[in-house]
Amino acid sequence: MPNLDRSVSAETEQDENEVQPEATGLRKIIHIDMDAFFASVEQRDNPELRGKPVAVGGSSGRGVVAAASYEARKFGVRSAMPSVTAKRKCPDLIFCKSRFDVYREVSEQIRAIFHHHTPHVEPLSLDEAYLDVTEDRHGIGSATAIAQAIRREIRETTRLTASAGVSYNKFLAKLASDQNKPDGICVIRPGMGAAFVQSLPIRRFHGVGPKGAEKMARLGIETGADLAEKDREWLARNFGSFGDYLYRAARGIDLRPVRTNRIRKSIGGERTFSEDISAESDLRDTLERIIDIVWERIEAKKAKGRTITLKLKFNDFQIATRARSQPHPVGEKEEFARIARTILDDELPLPMPIRLMGLTLSNLDRDDNDGRGEDKRGRDNPQLSLL
Repeated sequence: MPNLDRSVSAETEQDENEVQPEATGLRKIIHIDMDAFFASVEQRDNPELRGKPVAVGGSSGRGVVAAASYEARKFGVRSAMPSVTAKRKCPDLIFCKSRFDVYREVSEQIRAIFHHHTPHVEPLSLDEAYLDVTEDRHGIGSATAIAQAIRREIRETTRLTASAGVSYNKFLAKLASDQNKPDGICVIRPGMGAAFVQSLPIRRFHGVGPKGAEKMARLGIETGADLAEKDREWLARNFGSFGDYLYRAARGIDLRPVRTNRIRKSIGGERTFSEDISAESDLRDTLERIIDIVWERIEAKKAKGRTITLKLKFNDFQIATRARSQPHPVGEKEEFARIARTILDDELPLPMPIRLMGLTLSNLDRDDNDGRGEDKRGRDNPQLSLL
């Protein structure tokens, strides 16, 4: 792997070799990712937890890990892992109940720091965001120096650490922020993106999950370099529309802008049960309650969508999703409910009891980029096409 890792000091001088955006059309993008955010807040607020394996989430047989400290991760504990599995991997694991009001309050402090440096902030969750610092609001001199200033201010304000990735597009910046975790920084400069990406295992690519990685391995793709050898036609035959994203990702190309008003792609809700349910009456009653909850959220957002998806998690933790798409936006609760009921009816009787049910409305009726496509403003820009 090329030597791109830079764990630089908090006082970083401007790099004379840093490419200026006005000369190239390139952006300066930072991805900030808090380190084990929920768990770190708990360790900060309770000194007895510091240095110990901590998981945020329920400790019961039906609990799920929402976040794990780095001490817990050494044992293989990960977010979304069933609590019983986490406890088996780490017998000394300490569970903390989630405190989302506190996490949101800290997140607001962090976002205020972001907005101090740039108005171009795209939050992804409570603990991570993209920032476009192409316009240097405070004359700091470089994106690297701005990232270091942000990390320093986060530490001073919240007593928490953040990792940063700095590059010329969002895809590379997000990859870079994960490179030197925790409490690190990585900079990928213009001209170095393709080499960096092609040195990575394919599982590091955003959007490539375990099953996708297994399929790629069967096709002889283990690394970004393997992927870069495939042409667009081959990728389209094997991966459909996802192939175009993979083609560009393998070359470090990403023309998406930082969106200050990130468009919601789905609205939904789910419920985990204290006991497995399988009786049709219980399933139907549960669906009706979830319909009420989700439709309230849909109305609050004044959203209309074309696809309704039912999610079922069985008691062996296998997940099934079933979706129905309509030719028109679903704008009335009764139609939404009718489609949801039909989806469930088609699945009955279930092969085994379920521990979770969820419902979402997606394919929202907005003119939105799918998150993997090009920024339309960059298609005819010869400078951006050099990325």
